[in-house]
Amino acid sequence: MPRVFIPPAMRSLTAGQAEVQVDGGTLREVIDGLEKLHPGTRSQLCRGDQIRPGLMVGVDTSVASSGLRTVLKPDSEVHFLPAIGGG
Repeated sequence: MPRVFIPPAMRSLTAGQAEVQVDGGTLREVIDGLEKLHPGTRSQLCRGDQIRPGLMVGVDTSVASSGLRTVLKPDSEVHFLPAIGGG
């Protein structure tokens, strides 16, 4: 089951949990499962049918470039991070 690492700003929605295991084969399925377990998380992660602007998703050792269609393995790690910009 993929492990989802919860950003500090969202931990109030997960009763303080920093890590949650959620079943799913795609990022969309995992976010939907996270919403069922912890209502309110989807609106923090998504805007409509896309990852919220300003949020980067890391899956295992890569950035999730396929958005919610990103395929996950049973042992995947999912990290939600604020995008960092600058120049």
